Amino acid sequence: DVLLIDKTGTLTLGRPHIEEIVTFDGFTATEVLRLAASAERYSEHPLAEAVRAHAADSGLTLTAPAQFTAIPGQGVVADIDGQRITVGSQRLVTTPASPLTDAQSTGRSVIWVTCDGTTIGALLAADTLRPEAAAALAQVRALGIDTIEVLTGDNAATAAIFAGQLGIPYRANLLPEDKIAAVQAYQRQGKVVVMVGDGVNDAPALAQADVGVAMGAAGADIALEAAHVALMRDDWLLVPALLTLARRTMRVVKMNLWFTAIYNVIGLSLAAFGLLPPILAAAAQSIPD
Repeated sequence: DVLLIDKTGTLTLGRPHIEEIVTFDGFTATEVLRLAASAERYSEHPLAEAVRAHAADSGLTLTAPAQFTAIPGQGVVADIDGQRITVGSQRLVTTPASPLTDAQSTGRSVIWVTCDGTTIGALLAADTLRPEAAAALAQVRALGIDTIEVLTGDNAATAAIFAGQLGIPYRANLLPEDKIAAVQAYQRQGKVVVMVGDGVNDAPALAQADVGVAMGAAGADIALEAAHVALMRDDWLLVPALLTLARRTMRVVKMNLWFTAIYNVIGLSLAAFGLLPPILAAAAQSIPD
Protein backbone atom coordinates (compact mmCIF):
# COMPACT_ATOMS: atom_id res chain seq x y z
CA ASP A 1 0.00 0.00 0.00
CA VAL A 2 2.88 2.37 0.81
CA LEU A 3 6.28 3.03 -0.78
CA LEU A 4 8.86 4.91 1.33
CA ILE A 5 12.10 6.05 -0.28
CA ASP A 6 15.45 7.23 1.03
CA LYS A 7 16.98 10.16 -0.89
CA THR A 8 20.78 10.10 -0.91
CA GLY A 9 22.08 7.18 -2.97
CA THR A 10 18.58 5.83 -3.53
CA LEU A 11 16.51 8.52 -5.20
CA THR A 12 19.70 10.28 -6.28
CA LEU A 13 22.67 8.72 -8.05
CA GLY A 14 24.62 8.57 -4.81
CA ARG A 15 27.67 10.18 -6.40
CA PRO A 16 27.62 13.67 -4.87
CA HIS A 17 30.48 16.06 -5.52
CA ILE A 18 31.73 19.06 -3.58
CA GLU A 19 30.91 22.28 -5.42
CA GLU A 20 31.97 24.90 -2.90
CA ILE A 21 33.70 25.32 0.45
CA VAL A 22 32.64 28.12 2.79
CA THR A 23 35.04 28.98 5.61
CA PHE A 24 34.72 30.69 8.98
CA ASP A 25 36.95 31.85 11.82
CA GLY A 26 40.03 32.50 9.65
CA PHE A 27 40.43 28.96 8.30
CA THR A 28 41.27 28.40 4.65
CA ALA A 29 39.30 26.15 2.31
CA THR A 30 42.29 23.80 2.07
CA GLU A 31 42.48 23.43 5.87
CA VAL A 32 38.74 22.78 6.17
CA LEU A 33 38.82 20.20 3.40
CA ARG A 34 41.87 18.39 4.79
CA LEU A 35 40.42 18.14 8.29
CA ALA A 36 37.00 17.07 7.02
CA ALA A 37 38.38 14.42 4.67
CA SER A 38 40.69 13.06 7.39
CA ALA A 39 37.77 12.82 9.82
CA GLU A 40 35.59 11.11 7.19
CA ARG A 41 38.26 8.50 6.40
CA TYR A 42 36.25 5.53 7.70
CA SER A 43 32.72 6.74 6.98
CA GLU A 44 30.57 4.80 4.49
CA HIS A 45 28.18 7.66 3.70
CA PRO A 46 28.09 8.88 0.07
CA LEU A 47 28.74 12.44 1.23
CA ALA A 48 31.87 11.26 3.04
CA GLU A 49 33.08 9.67 -0.18
CA ALA A 50 32.49 12.99 -1.95
CA VAL A 51 34.64 14.80 0.63
CA ARG A 52 37.47 12.26 0.32
CA ALA A 53 37.32 12.36 -3.48
CA HIS A 54 37.53 16.17 -3.50
CA ALA A 55 40.53 16.04 -1.18
CA ALA A 56 42.22 13.49 -3.45
CA ASP A 57 41.54 15.65 -6.51
CA SER A 58 43.09 18.59 -4.64
CA GLY A 59 46.25 16.58 -3.89
CA LEU A 60 45.88 16.78 -0.12
CA THR A 61 47.66 14.45 2.28
CA LEU A 62 45.23 13.15 4.87
CA THR A 63 45.82 12.17 8.48
CA ALA A 64 44.44 8.96 9.94
CA PRO A 65 42.13 9.76 12.87
CA ALA A 66 43.38 8.75 16.30
CA GLN A 67 39.76 8.14 17.30
CA PHE A 68 36.68 7.83 15.11
CA THR A 69 32.99 7.68 15.97
CA ALA A 70 30.15 7.57 13.46
CA ILE A 71 26.83 8.93 14.73
CA PRO A 72 24.02 7.46 12.59
CA GLY A 73 22.02 10.08 10.75
CA GLN A 74 24.21 12.94 11.95
CA GLY A 75 27.87 12.61 11.01
CA VAL A 76 31.25 11.69 12.47
CA VAL A 77 33.54 12.79 15.28
CA ALA A 78 37.29 12.16 15.02
CA ASP A 79 40.57 13.24 16.61
CA ILE A 80 42.91 14.69 13.96
CA ASP A 81 46.35 16.05 14.96
CA GLY A 82 45.16 16.43 18.54
CA GLN A 83 42.03 18.34 17.54
CA ARG A 84 38.43 17.17 17.91
CA ILE A 85 36.89 17.41 14.43
CA THR A 86 33.16 17.06 13.83
CA VAL A 87 31.76 16.64 10.33
CA GLY A 88 28.06 16.29 9.67
CA SER A 89 24.61 17.77 9.56
CA GLN A 90 23.30 20.89 11.22
CA ARG A 91 21.87 18.67 13.95
CA LEU A 92 25.37 17.64 15.05
CA VAL A 93 27.13 21.02 15.16
CA THR A 94 26.50 24.56 16.34
CA THR A 95 26.15 26.46 13.08
CA PRO A 96 26.72 30.19 12.52
CA ALA A 97 23.82 32.57 12.93
CA SER A 98 23.27 32.82 9.16
CA PRO A 99 22.60 29.32 7.77
CA LEU A 100 23.46 28.66 4.14
CA THR A 101 19.91 28.96 2.88
CA ASP A 102 20.97 29.89 -0.64
CA ALA A 103 22.94 26.68 -0.98
CA GLN A 104 20.08 24.60 0.34
CA SER A 105 17.51 26.28 -1.87
CA THR A 106 19.46 25.12 -4.93
CA GLY A 107 19.31 21.50 -3.77
CA ARG A 108 22.80 21.25 -2.31
CA SER A 109 23.57 19.39 0.90
CA VAL A 110 25.54 21.26 3.56
CA ILE A 111 28.28 19.37 5.41
CA TRP A 112 29.32 21.33 8.49
CA VAL A 113 32.85 21.11 9.94
CA THR A 114 33.91 22.09 13.46
CA CYS A 115 37.29 22.09 15.17
CA ASP A 116 37.33 21.81 18.96
CA GLY A 117 33.72 23.01 19.07
CA THR A 118 34.18 26.01 16.75
CA THR A 119 32.52 25.95 13.33
CA ILE A 120 35.31 26.42 10.79
CA GLY A 121 33.53 25.75 7.50
CA ALA A 122 30.88 24.07 5.41
CA LEU A 123 31.19 21.95 2.30
CA LEU A 124 28.39 22.23 -0.25
CA ALA A 125 27.66 18.99 -2.09
CA ALA A 126 25.41 18.44 -5.09
CA ASP A 127 23.87 15.19 -6.29
CA THR A 128 21.69 14.26 -9.26
CA LEU A 129 18.25 12.71 -9.39
CA ARG A 130 18.25 9.25 -10.99
CA PRO A 131 17.02 9.80 -14.55
CA GLU A 132 14.70 6.77 -14.51
CA ALA A 133 13.10 7.60 -11.13
CA ALA A 134 10.12 9.55 -12.51
CA ALA A 135 9.17 6.82 -14.99
CA ALA A 136 9.61 4.13 -12.35
CA LEU A 137 7.35 5.92 -9.85
CA ALA A 138 4.73 6.39 -12.56
CA GLN A 139 4.75 2.61 -13.06
CA VAL A 140 4.47 2.09 -9.29
CA ARG A 141 1.39 4.34 -9.20
CA ALA A 142 -0.06 2.39 -12.13
CA LEU A 143 0.20 -0.71 -9.94
CA GLY A 144 -2.14 0.97 -7.44
CA ILE A 145 0.37 2.26 -4.89
CA ASP A 146 -0.64 5.88 -4.39
CA THR A 147 1.12 6.62 -1.09
CA ILE A 148 4.74 7.38 -1.96
CA GLU A 149 6.95 9.44 0.35
CA VAL A 150 10.62 10.45 0.63
CA LEU A 151 12.34 9.96 4.01
CA THR A 152 15.70 11.71 4.34
CA GLY A 153 18.15 12.94 6.90
CA ASP A 154 19.02 15.87 4.66
CA ASN A 155 17.68 19.38 5.19
CA ALA A 156 14.12 20.27 4.20
CA ALA A 157 15.08 22.70 1.44
CA THR A 158 17.22 20.15 -0.37
CA ALA A 159 14.62 17.40 0.11
CA ALA A 160 11.94 19.70 -1.33
CA ILE A 161 13.95 20.18 -4.52
CA PHE A 162 14.22 16.45 -5.29
CA ALA A 163 10.78 15.42 -4.05
CA GLY A 164 9.24 18.35 -5.92
CA GLN A 165 10.69 17.11 -9.22
CA LEU A 166 8.76 13.87 -8.69
CA GLY A 167 5.62 15.39 -7.21
CA ILE A 168 5.76 13.39 -3.99
CA PRO A 169 5.75 14.47 -0.32
CA TYR A 170 8.81 14.25 1.91
CA ARG A 171 10.00 14.25 5.49
CA ALA A 172 13.43 15.79 6.16
CA ASN A 173 15.99 16.00 8.99
CA LEU A 174 15.19 12.43 10.02
CA LEU A 175 17.33 10.20 12.22
CA PRO A 176 17.30 6.41 11.65
CA GLU A 177 14.80 6.03 14.50
CA ASP A 178 12.54 8.62 12.86
CA LYS A 179 12.45 6.51 9.68
CA ILE A 180 11.48 3.46 11.74
CA ALA A 181 8.69 5.48 13.37
CA ALA A 182 7.37 6.51 9.95
CA VAL A 183 7.24 2.87 8.84
CA GLN A 184 5.54 1.80 12.07
CA ALA A 185 2.94 4.58 11.82
CA TYR A 186 1.77 3.26 8.45
CA GLN A 187 1.83 -0.32 9.70
CA ARG A 188 -0.41 0.60 12.63
CA GLN A 189 -2.91 1.80 10.04
CA GLY A 190 -2.91 -1.70 8.55
CA LYS A 191 -0.77 -0.71 5.56
CA VAL A 192 1.78 -2.97 3.90
CA VAL A 193 4.97 -0.92 3.63
CA VAL A 194 7.80 -1.22 1.11
CA MET A 195 10.95 0.72 2.04
CA VAL A 196 13.74 1.36 -0.49
CA GLY A 197 17.17 2.46 0.76
CA ASP A 198 20.87 1.89 0.44
CA GLY A 199 22.76 3.15 3.48
CA VAL A 200 23.60 2.53 7.12
CA ASN A 201 20.94 5.04 8.18
CA ASP A 202 18.27 3.13 6.24
CA ALA A 203 19.02 -0.34 7.62
CA PRO A 204 16.68 -0.20 10.66
CA ALA A 205 13.74 1.01 8.52
CA LEU A 206 14.51 -1.63 5.87
CA ALA A 207 14.30 -4.32 8.55
CA GLN A 208 11.09 -2.86 10.03
CA ALA A 209 9.26 -2.57 6.71
CA ASP A 210 7.10 -5.42 5.44
CA VAL A 211 9.44 -5.49 2.44
CA GLY A 212 12.83 -3.80 2.65
CA VAL A 213 14.52 -3.24 -0.72
CA ALA A 214 18.23 -2.38 -0.87
CA MET A 215 19.98 -0.81 -3.83
CA GLY A 216 22.43 -3.68 -3.85
CA ALA A 217 25.00 -2.63 -6.44
CA ALA A 218 26.39 0.26 -4.41
CA GLY A 219 24.58 -0.01 -1.07
CA ALA A 220 26.17 -0.45 2.35
CA ASP A 221 26.67 -4.02 3.54
CA ILE A 222 24.41 -3.51 6.56
CA ALA A 223 21.59 -2.32 4.30
CA LEU A 224 21.93 -5.50 2.23
CA GLU A 225 21.80 -7.61 5.40
CA ALA A 226 18.76 -5.78 6.76
CA ALA A 227 16.73 -5.77 3.54
CA HIS A 228 14.53 -8.59 2.25
CA VAL A 229 15.36 -7.90 -1.40
CA ALA A 230 18.56 -6.63 -3.04
CA LEU A 231 18.45 -4.99 -6.46
CA MET A 232 21.62 -6.02 -8.26
CA ARG A 233 21.59 -2.99 -10.57
CA ASP A 234 21.20 0.64 -9.54
CA ASP A 235 18.14 0.95 -11.73
CA TRP A 236 14.87 2.29 -10.32
CA LEU A 237 12.88 0.51 -13.04
CA LEU A 238 13.65 -2.70 -11.12
CA VAL A 239 11.32 -1.52 -8.34
CA PRO A 240 8.06 -1.73 -10.36
CA ALA A 241 9.46 -4.87 -12.01
CA LEU A 242 9.94 -6.38 -8.55
CA LEU A 243 6.39 -5.50 -7.49
CA THR A 244 4.98 -6.96 -10.71
CA LEU A 245 6.97 -10.17 -10.29
CA ALA A 246 5.87 -10.49 -6.66
CA ARG A 247 2.20 -10.13 -7.60
CA ARG A 248 2.54 -12.72 -10.38
CA THR A 249 4.19 -15.07 -7.88
CA MET A 250 1.34 -14.67 -5.41
CA ARG A 251 -1.24 -15.26 -8.15
CA VAL A 252 0.50 -18.53 -9.02
CA VAL A 253 0.62 -19.55 -5.34
CA LYS A 254 -3.09 -18.83 -4.84
CA MET A 255 -4.00 -20.55 -8.10
CA ASN A 256 -2.10 -23.66 -7.01
CA LEU A 257 -3.82 -23.67 -3.61
CA TRP A 258 -7.30 -23.42 -5.14
CA PHE A 259 -6.52 -25.97 -7.84
CA THR A 260 -5.14 -28.43 -5.29
CA ALA A 261 -8.14 -27.99 -2.97
CA ILE A 262 -10.70 -28.49 -5.75
CA TYR A 263 -8.75 -31.36 -7.33
CA ASN A 264 -8.43 -33.21 -4.02
CA VAL A 265 -12.10 -32.74 -3.11
CA ILE A 266 -13.14 -34.22 -6.46
CA GLY A 267 -10.56 -37.03 -6.23
CA LEU A 268 -11.48 -37.95 -2.66
CA SER A 269 -15.17 -37.92 -3.52
CA LEU A 270 -14.65 -40.23 -6.51
CA ALA A 271 -12.48 -42.55 -4.42
CA ALA A 272 -14.97 -42.59 -1.53
CA PHE A 273 -17.79 -43.68 -3.84
CA GLY A 274 -15.64 -46.35 -5.41
CA LEU A 275 -15.50 -44.61 -8.77
CA LEU A 276 -11.69 -44.24 -8.66
CA PRO A 277 -9.70 -47.48 -8.18
CA PRO A 278 -6.71 -47.30 -5.81
CA ILE A 279 -4.12 -47.64 -8.60
CA LEU A 280 -5.67 -44.76 -10.58
CA ALA A 281 -6.07 -42.75 -7.37
CA ALA A 282 -2.34 -43.10 -6.68
CA ALA A 283 -1.55 -41.95 -10.21
CA ALA A 284 -4.04 -39.08 -9.97
CA GLN A 285 -2.42 -37.94 -6.71
CA SER A 286 0.93 -37.41 -8.49
CA ILE A 287 -0.50 -35.40 -11.41
CA PRO A 288 -0.74 -32.03 -9.55
CA ASP A 289 2.88 -32.41 -8.39
